[in-house]
Amino acid sequence: MDRLEYFKSLLEKEPENPTLHYSLALEYFRLGDCEKTVPHMKKYLSLKEDEGAGYRVLAKCYEDAGEYQEAIKVLEEGIQKALKYNHPSMAEEFRAWIEQLRHLQSY
Repeated sequence: MDRLEYFKSLLEKEPENPTLHYSLALEYFRLGDCEKTVPHMKKYLSLKEDEGAGYRVLAKCYEDAGEYQEAIKVLEEGIQKALKYNHPSMAEEFRAWIEQLRHLQSY
């Protein structure tokens, strides 16, 4: 059983387990499947407060889909969490990313 199938089987038994949603989202992301990454990352973020990394993955999926406004919204939330958990460099990374996305939106 590969990692993807393993996490899916565990999630069937514990559908509200945030760690399983996060793990499954990362596996889908690693495979380049943002369509399946997004719902699991959103579920994870609804179940558990994240320090910022989950927002990075979700924003990247939205950016890749050309949904820049949604990516910006996610990154703004990520900045708040990064600052709350004392990750100022992550917050700064997200701010710079937002500026890049705003520039892309203007085209």
